[in-house]
Amino acid sequence: MTEQAKVPAIRFAGFTDPWEQRKLGEIADKVTEKNLDGNITEVLTNSAEYGVINQTEFFDHAVAKESNIAGYYVIAPGDFVYNPRISATAPVGPIRRNTLGIHGVMSPLYTVFRLTDAVDGTYLSHFFKTNGWHGFMKLEGNSGARSDRFSIGDATFFEMPIPVPSSSEQHAIGSFFSRLDDLITLHQRKYDKLVIFKKSMLEKMFPKDGESVPEIRFAGFTDPWEQRKLGELALTYSGGTPSAGNSAYYGGEIPFIRSAEIDCDSTELSLTVAGLNNSSAKLVDKGMVLYAMYGATSGEVAISKIKGAINQAILAMDASDMAANRFIAYWLRRQKKSITETFLQGGQGNLSGAIIKELGIPQPSLDEQRQIGSFFNNLDDLITLHQRKLELLQNIKKSLLDKMFV
Repeated sequence: MTEQAKVPAIRFAGFTDPWEQRKLGEIADKVTEKNLDGNITEVLTNSAEYGVINQTEFFDHAVAKESNIAGYYVIAPGDFVYNPRISATAPVGPIRRNTLGIHGVMSPLYTVFRLTDAVDGTYLSHFFKTNGWHGFMKLEGNSGARSDRFSIGDATFFEMPIPVPSSSEQHAIGSFFSRLDDLITLHQRKYDKLVIFKKSMLEKMFPKDGESVPEIRFAGFTDPWEQRKLGELALTYSGGTPSAGNSAYYGGEIPFIRSAEIDCDSTELSLTVAGLNNSSAKLVDKGMVLYAMYGATSGEVAISKIKGAINQAILAMDASDMAANRFIAYWLRRQKKSITETFLQGGQGNLSGAIIKELGIPQPSLDEQRQIGSFFNNLDDLITLHQRKLELLQNIKKSLLDKMFV
């Protein structure tokens, strides 16, 4: 899109007219009404991530005191709010619209403005999610005395240029992005529900401490679970030195797996980094359980999809059966909090391989292990599917925001 064209890169069919450029002050008025009588007690804030939201919900506690909110601005449904606080996702501060459907009050640190009839509010709310207005802000304002706040005067702020197509094209763009947002929200909710469901089932499909059977079992299984030491169920080892033969087996390079790559929320570990011959490394195969013992990821667990190498920061486990390995991995995911709270050592938060091997793990029959492992593996696949759909939709939205606005 060129400056002369005054049209976006992508448009809906039937729209050909060039877009106009208006100043924000021509399409909106600053809200100066204050809550002098104190009748409105709903204190709102503007978050770059969540938009206009109840202050208590965002901060988990009330920040503003009731005695102070008489000087706060009254914000009506549909009003816009500029928050001068900058962040990585909002380098000049966010502008968001009040879509809560309620009146509230907003700190005078924020700039509240209300549209006239010239521009569709839904269209404009999506425009402010683009970077199209950032250049003006950076040119006319500055970060001020505080590095976390952007500074720009009201008179200059309302000089901001706003691209304005016809009212029908505004409506089409606004409706499109609102539907896309609804779809993103739908997948986010499905993803969140599945994560919560998985957490609940991890609690119910393994025996509680002191018990020999879980709360929920698959039909046909009635025998009590045995208590075994983890080191008795699986071969366990950490760092070692690969031989020349092993190096050749990997085509001369060994994919080196770092403990920072292990994540309990991932179905399986498939990330690789550049090949590395590491003197403290030891080889692992596909399907092995990898358990992070050092640093920030201590207690994280995954099943490796790759042949690679680990050092002493990872404990590898192999029960010589994929079902048994998955069962061990899911039990360790369930026990993560308990293990780390009990056994973390040192300032960096490290776990001892010797202690982990001595952990008592409840063990059902191999058939029941297969059922449990398969159930959680399928659940993880479903979670990953919604996560990928969510990421795809978010990327599509980001790309289209750049191409459907001037």
